[in-house]
Amino acid sequence: MTARAAPDSLTLHVDDLCRRARPAARIVAVTSDAQRRAALHAAADALAAAAPTILAANAEDVQRARTDGLASAMVDRLILNDQRLASVIADLRAIAEQDDPVGRILEERPIAQDVRMQKIAVPIGVVAIIFESRPNVTVDAAGLCLRAGNACILRGGKEAVASNRALAAAFRSGLEQAGLPADAVQLVHEQDRALIPLLLAREDAIDIVVPRGGEALIRSVVQCSKVPVIKHDKGVCSLYVHTAADQAMAEALIINAKCQRPGVCNAIEHIFVDAAVATVFLPRLAQALQAQKVEIRADERALPLMPGAVAATSADWDTEYLDLILAVKVVDDLDEAIRLTATYGSAHSDGIITADSAAAEEYLRRVDSACVYHNASTRFTDGGQFLLGAEVGISTNRLHARGPMGVQELCTYKYVLRGEGQVRL
Repeated sequence: MTARAAPDSLTLHVDDLCRRARPAARIVAVTSDAQRRAALHAAADALAAAAPTILAANAEDVQRARTDGLASAMVDRLILNDQRLASVIADLRAIAEQDDPVGRILEERPIAQDVRMQKIAVPIGVVAIIFESRPNVTVDAAGLCLRAGNACILRGGKEAVASNRALAAAFRSGLEQAGLPADAVQLVHEQDRALIPLLLAREDAIDIVVPRGGEALIRSVVQCSKVPVIKHDKGVCSLYVHTAADQAMAEALIINAKCQRPGVCNAIEHIFVDAAVATVFLPRLAQALQAQKVEIRADERALPLMPGAVAATSADWDTEYLDLILAVKVVDDLDEAIRLTATYGSAHSDGIITADSAAAEEYLRRVDSACVYHNASTRFTDGGQFLLGAEVGISTNRLHARGPMGVQELCTYKYVLRGEGQVRL
């Protein structure tokens, strides 16, 4: 258990973070594309040089998590090995090579009396990111914020405290080597939850907060924050097997979307299957899922068709398991599948499997999730897969950013107006 810090020490820590962030943000905001690229490559070099230290710190976190009885899927999210760290560094280099999001002209036209107007993308400023478990988020978030000309304050979970400190120290070292302020990337070192309301009361110093984690974290941030919030909410994702689905394709997509990495937000948690194909498809699917050691929780219509399944409860339909558990429901038609997706899902990623293009287009039009799929796994909801380099997270908001939040979503805009002495009449 993390020792509880004295209230005064928490306030002093927050004050120090905020005091450092704004000046760093102002410097980074006016750097050139080339400077920010070079700084990100320098950070990647520093991470590679610090790999032994980072991996040793991560091993400490993983051992502690296993001793504390953390679920296997959550432990998997925590692990950094040689391959995963190399991937984190490669993603950071990919962020560096993204087109510069700052300074893009979003709109341009003359306004009244021929004053020339441009709407231009600019950095948000200071971004606070609060996240759980996955230490790669430390690097992804820092890299994306810096690429978009922002400073960031990062608060990771206690499970990855040693990993996050090692990663942040290496990243900051790279920034200094490149001539940028290390305080453009700051890590909250206190793990006491009482710090979060103090941090999120600082609307004078922080421009936006991005919570990324479980439902309890999101709720607590939304309830206490005076800073605008972009939610990266739970991923209760689903696939719908339509009457006209290719059943071999449906089986393959479900297995991928559930089993490849069950502990991530874009893995499916339930499926809906049309009654017209349930009798043939569900016994086949049950066998495939059991081969992957998936626990099946079936509704009353699916249960007799899926040997080894257990009866689902009402709580199963809106639960994010993050584990090898899948809820299965038989539906009468497309309308019911769409209605249940809206009722139980979290508006993250949902998909239909069908050869009927009209049914697919109806589903894609009516399902109001951040990412909606036809004949593809929900596992593609990812910044790397979307060719964004990486993402801060998957926004389930409807304002400002939605879906994978990359460098463009870490910008806002301003209007620049140029005249020749015009006055308003």
